[in-house]
Amino acid sequence: MTGPGTEEQPRSGDILARCEGVARTYRAGAVATVALQGVSCCVRAGDRIAATGPSGSGKSTLLHLLAGLDTPTVGTVSWPALGSRSCLRPGPLAVVFQAPSLLAPLNVEENVALPLLLAGVSPADARARASDALAALGLEDLAAKLPEELSGGQAQRVAVARALASRPRLLLADEPTGQLDHANGTLVIDALLAAAEANGAALVVTTHDERVAARLPQRWRLDDGRLVDGNMSACSA
Repeated sequence: MTGPGTEEQPRSGDILARCEGVARTYRAGAVATVALQGVSCCVRAGDRIAATGPSGSGKSTLLHLLAGLDTPTVGTVSWPALGSRSCLRPGPLAVVFQAPSLLAPLNVEENVALPLLLAGVSPADARARASDALAALGLEDLAAKLPEELSGGQAQRVAVARALASRPRLLLADEPTGQLDHANGTLVIDALLAAAEANGAALVVTTHDERVAARLPQRWRLDDGRLVDGNMSACSA
């Protein structure tokens, strides 16, 4: 069977995503806001990266570029070991956002299965993958609940399960604990790290919380749209 997440896994050290001389400028009428400038970096298979920096430093913009959700104004973003931008999601790459963004009319299992169904996975396989992802995060008892019945921490872990159901090779999380208390934030980071390990996925987490950043062994630091500390020179193939 083929489908999202069934391709050959990258080898350790393979480059999953790469930015080369990337800049991103947003325009609103005559006003231009430079969110990123001159950023070069890469994510390799097996990486565990915390992207840190103050609010407005460009963390989320960089993550969105790595995810293929946005395009650079200058420079290039590529996914050498994953393929073209059009085939990234759901499958090789998954994103967890700060807010879980679950669909209110659907129960937990249906929310987790929906991206797979939209990608053409059969209903039976989508339900099985959703069930497996929920079980991996200890959420199987919540499968029939609606989003309004969940706590904030539970909803965010469901969002993690939704990302993991596609069995990604690269997992990107944008301030996933930003709206949670410390206890629930710890549970979410535990889940991300455990899932990345179980799935052999690389993990990049943007965060302003040093306690979260300390959980990941590699560090990117952004300031005023520039990558001032990271792996700028470590991305040769």
